[in-house]
Amino acid sequence: MALAAGTATAALLLAGCGIRATSVPVDAGAAPSRVGCVMPVDRADDDSADAAKGNPQVRIYLVCSSRVSHVERRVDLPDGTTDKDRLTAARTLLNELQAEPYPEEHAAGFETAVPRDLEAEAPSEGDPDATLRLSTAPDELPAFALAQIVCTYANTPAGDAEKSVTLGGPAKADEPPRRYECETALRTQPEAARTAGTRV
Repeated sequence: MALAAGTATAALLLAGCGIRATSVPVDAGAAPSRVGCVMPVDRADDDSADAAKGNPQVRIYLVCSSRVSHVERRVDLPDGTTDKDRLTAARTLLNELQAEPYPEEHAAGFETAVPRDLEAEAPSEGDPDATLRLSTAPDELPAFALAQIVCTYANTPAGDAEKSVTLGGPAKADEPPRRYECETALRTQPEAARTAGTRV
């Protein structure tokens, strides 16, 4: 009796609110889809057209869905491999990484973890070939920031002939530079930066 009375009361309350009681499950539609980290087709078409015109396309690595993935942008970089060319490329790419993602990139879920006050500096005397110095030690950067930098630099004049990147901290840092590669662990595990790279 108590159960029946409770059911009747609930039905009356629903009716009073203008909501009809039903025993049939209601299909509220599919759950919201997760951001896919994929750029719109029209942007991809624009990039292809730019490439056909000879405009350089560079892979810029950003953070999306707890990993580092790339987008393509037009970036003018030096063609040479001198220390000056390498530093120019590094600073240009660092500016790209520090900037807010384009609206279409942001809509696709991309963001950046690279600090805006980070600077790329020339190598110190005695550093290995192709070394770049950062104003913050690589292993002290925010999660995923190192992966963004390494993976963006690797296939450009900022990297070396083997598509690896040699980075050190400030010139007066005690820790020697380390050579990094754009590895899966670095792109997908926030803590990987603490132990990434090999001393050179």
